[in-house]
Amino acid sequence: MQMRQLGNSDMRISPLGVGAWAMGGGGWKFAWGPQDDKDSIAAIHKALDAGINWIDTAAVYGLGHSEEVVARALEACSARPYIFTKCSLVWNNQSEISNCLKANSIRREVEASLRRLKVEVIDLYQMHWPSPDEDIEEGWTTMAQLQAEGKVRSLGVSNFNVQQMQRAQAIAPIASLQPPYSLLSREIEESVLPFAQQSHIGVIVYSPMKSGLLSGGMTRERIAAFPPDDFRRRVPDFQEPKLTRNLELVELLRTIGKRNGCTPGEVAIAWTLRHPAVTAAIVGLRSAGQLDGVINATGLRLSQQAVNEIERFLQERESR
Repeated sequence: MQMRQLGNSDMRISPLGVGAWAMGGGGWKFAWGPQDDKDSIAAIHKALDAGINWIDTAAVYGLGHSEEVVARALEACSARPYIFTKCSLVWNNQSEISNCLKANSIRREVEASLRRLKVEVIDLYQMHWPSPDEDIEEGWTTMAQLQAEGKVRSLGVSNFNVQQMQRAQAIAPIASLQPPYSLLSREIEESVLPFAQQSHIGVIVYSPMKSGLLSGGMTRERIAAFPPDDFRRRVPDFQEPKLTRNLELVELLRTIGKRNGCTPGEVAIAWTLRHPAVTAAIVGLRSAGQLDGVINATGLRLSQQAVNEIERFLQERESR
């Protein structure tokens, strides 16, 4: 697997990384429903065996549980992968989540993440959301101090626009940006991706399969059977009138995939990786078997014909 330089950091990462959002389990605001920790650990082990060398999690995933699962998975690993996590979303005793970028809060967060992950240093520490906007400078200054103190190796941002990245850059370099990007979420193409490329900021995109919608395994029946605490029940792309178009897109991706011996999900992921500004993509895994449906995206190079087919489909459906 060919490694890629992540922005201005000293890390070379695989084109795919393990996303541990769903590994947080159920029972919190942005859950994916119940999750078996044994399945999560098996998925991480299989991904590492396949050559993936980084895991992306966040303190808020499962209200700390995802980080604990990652730590358990790595106990038996001789070679530790890079660990990326995030701060800025905090919760209280009632499991209510809020945004905070105050210095004392971020310091509490990093110590808690280090403890849950059972590591002495976090490889990439990311500001999860730029909110409250007026506190970005305080939060980023604190993160730069944590880097100077050796608690984190590199600093990243997530869900930032260009202006917010410029404000952070005035304080300390940004190694990476983590934005949503997929065939169904292309908002960052106009200004965010060009800015990142020009500024030598690595880009690790999340939800390249739109939370599993483009994986090839999603059906109306499966969506209707989502657990009550699966956040995707509230996502417009999983509902009409968009759902019909999106499932038709999956069938096109399936056709293209068959020509290349790949799944629809691998085509969707490869589409994001083809952008010159994108360093790597995060793929959420809930079982070891799911890796088989995404791993070939690392070697898939979409033809111009395939790219044109996809663009034509999206344009035609948009004009209806």
